[in-house]
Amino acid sequence: MNPYLPLTPEDRAEMLATVGFPSFEAMIAHIPSALRVGALDLPKGLGEFDVQARMQDLAARNVPLSSRAFLGAGVYQRFVPAAVDALLSRAEFYTAYTPYQPEVSQGTLQYTYEYQSLICALTGMDVSNASLYDGSTATAEAAFMAMRVTGRQEVLVAGSLHPEYAEVLRTYARGPECTVRTLALKDGRLDPAALAREVSDKTACVIVQSPNFLGLIEDMPALGEATHAVGALLVAVVDPVSLAVLAPPGDYGADIAIGDGQSVGNLPAFGGPHVGFLACRSAYFRQLPGRIVGATVDAKGERAYTLTLQTREQHIRREKATSNICTNQALCALAVTVYLSLAGPAGLQDVAEVSATRAHDLARRIAEVPGFSLAFDGPFLNEFAVKSPIPVARLLEGLEARGLMGGVALARWFPELGEAFLIAVTEVNDPAALDALVAGLHEVARERAAV
Repeated sequence: MNPYLPLTPEDRAEMLATVGFPSFEAMIAHIPSALRVGALDLPKGLGEFDVQARMQDLAARNVPLSSRAFLGAGVYQRFVPAAVDALLSRAEFYTAYTPYQPEVSQGTLQYTYEYQSLICALTGMDVSNASLYDGSTATAEAAFMAMRVTGRQEVLVAGSLHPEYAEVLRTYARGPECTVRTLALKDGRLDPAALAREVSDKTACVIVQSPNFLGLIEDMPALGEATHAVGALLVAVVDPVSLAVLAPPGDYGADIAIGDGQSVGNLPAFGGPHVGFLACRSAYFRQLPGRIVGATVDAKGERAYTLTLQTREQHIRREKATSNICTNQALCALAVTVYLSLAGPAGLQDVAEVSATRAHDLARRIAEVPGFSLAFDGPFLNEFAVKSPIPVARLLEGLEARGLMGGVALARWFPELGEAFLIAVTEVNDPAALDALVAGLHEVARERAAV
């Protein structure tokens, strides 16, 4: 059989006989017919020039993000210094594999160690792992971690948690005996008094995001008090930029801090790849999922780094592993490390303050547009929900026609909010972009009124 030529009927018969089937149909008989795609109607192959032209044509249809994009909902457009991509593009970083051999992997191990140190500094926690896939998988891993720590099987989730994080958590929970309950909101936030009535000695953890998916800042100290009263753990889902101006999870008693590092050094890039972070108090560090890089000394007494506490299924018995997650996001974690190192505490605070100042100015101006109002009265940082007097789909289409990405419709996840949409403001949205959005809302509203 020549591997470089198309398969002949004789080749197919030989292959089927080798695996013990009389025909291809017999081999796939166990697959339900509704799930079978059938014959693929693929076009004939193209030459290199034609492929390049086709790809360029497709790429030209993409709409690049600009200062006039106000999309958020977990993926944020922030300025990324050129130095981040320049360093990530070095071959020793982007071609490196998992540093199983510390004697030849000191560079990778060192920056991963620095990443862990930066995450601990941001969150106020004692120890961090070497990153996870994204914020959603970090949420699921934190819940399972809390279940191992407490020996309990119930997880309570604030209704203000990112809906996709909650969905991934429920997917994880289908395997083990884990109960996931969603807690109702009051004016867009989780009410501490209501939480106190829901938690019990069966609760392993309470997962709360702040600022939450609707942009509101939760009362984390009060929620932590209600959670700890029954011996459960508080899992705080946080945005790293917000921690430059808001109290870190370690200050209000959170046991585990998680989130997504996309907003600090990683571009939106069609929604991925992202990088999830997970940090905790030292009492629980042996239950951390994934890898941890530790600092030590070598045979000469010089500082060295190595993987430690490798509690993954490929390192120890599967049933003893804290997680079966199979990799980390080292290159994206490096982007986080470079970005935070360049920004420093003062630079990150400037980013957060500029974003918040512009967001509050925009919210005030939108509330003055006839028919529009803020969906909630609670405190927010740089993201907020707006009620529209006209169908949101039509509104966003009208804004898009004016070169504006006006926000994200909320009815997909929160139908009870009706015609509401979420606006995110970052340092990229300059004053001219804010003026354009306000003007666009006026124009679209007038056009709809005239119909």
